[in-house]
Amino acid sequence: MRLEGAYLVPAAPVQAEAYPDPEVRRADHGPWRGPSLERARPRTRNLTTGTRPALAHPVTVPRRVVPGATYLVSRRCTQREFLLKPSVLTNLIFKFVLAVAAARYGVLIHAVCVMSNHVHLVVTDPRANLPDFSRLLDGVVAKAMNALYGRWENFWAPSSYSAVTLVSPEDIVEKVAYTLANPAAADLVERGKEWPGVWSDPRLIGGPGELVPRPGHYFDEDGSMPETATLVFSAPAGFQSVETFRALVIARVTALEQEAASERKADGVAVLGARRVSKQRHTDRPAPGEPRRALNPRIAAKDKWKRIEALGRLVSFLEEHREALLRFCRGERRVHFPHGTYLMRVRFGVACASS
Repeated sequence: MRLEGAYLVPAAPVQAEAYPDPEVRRADHGPWRGPSLERARPRTRNLTTGTRPALAHPVTVPRRVVPGATYLVSRRCTQREFLLKPSVLTNLIFKFVLAVAAARYGVLIHAVCVMSNHVHLVVTDPRANLPDFSRLLDGVVAKAMNALYGRWENFWAPSSYSAVTLVSPEDIVEKVAYTLANPAAADLVERGKEWPGVWSDPRLIGGPGELVPRPGHYFDEDGSMPETATLVFSAPAGFQSVETFRALVIARVTALEQEAASERKADGVAVLGARRVSKQRHTDRPAPGEPRRALNPRIAAKDKWKRIEALGRLVSFLEEHREALLRFCRGERRVHFPHGTYLMRVRFGVACASS
């Protein structure tokens, strides 16, 4: 965002995703890292009016976090390196931390695929805890993997976190299938189930889950992490039954894998194969050519009118949040922030609208 007079203005328009989407999305912000808003002091003066803005520190566009929303969550490793290259220990670390984070914050996992240099998750957030869930998952995985490789630098690429809201059941099926077909679409294996990394089999959705033991590497026996955690994959709301959702996902994954196979055949390309994937070094990276400066969506919806409606809600949220923030910075403490406010609610305990 930029300061314009006494107002905070988004640096770029809100964007929505139209299909298909790039392999990995980029996000625009993380948690507030600046000084406390209680101590914020204006530093610049508007040359036209001679007045100072209410808040002169850089502020990122607020993220709308509402209970019950479903997201496609993605994040990429720094420099696109294969720091999550499949191995028994890497898979165990990620599954354990994912299970612990989901249980601690009440997040429902629908699908996951951990590629060598990025992660895709489709989750539902009943308690509006997605930022805390992501912070625990990404933070502990990064520390454990850095300890494994003897690294000290950033594990995740800066500004690579993305959480795209999925508007309709159709969009959820599409993104779950996209997540699970990712290894085949990247020409690494013929089918997603052949991927040697963490990959959630859609046939297990609605099952009892997998009991994951705490890894012996990095985790202290006397620490806060449990000895075991159960990783459960569930069906989201909006479907007739678990079986219906499972069948839709399997059919769509199969279709995407067949499309990838047809494209490989037409181009004369062969898959790399699980064995070669496992032999890659963690410092390797794919060839240059990743798209840059692409869209940075907040919303994913195939239906044009649902997408417009969702964007309208997001724009209204941003406008109401901006007005409430300005009033809060001027000293008003009884101001109500809009429904979906996260950071101001958890950091400063502000009152929020119920819906």
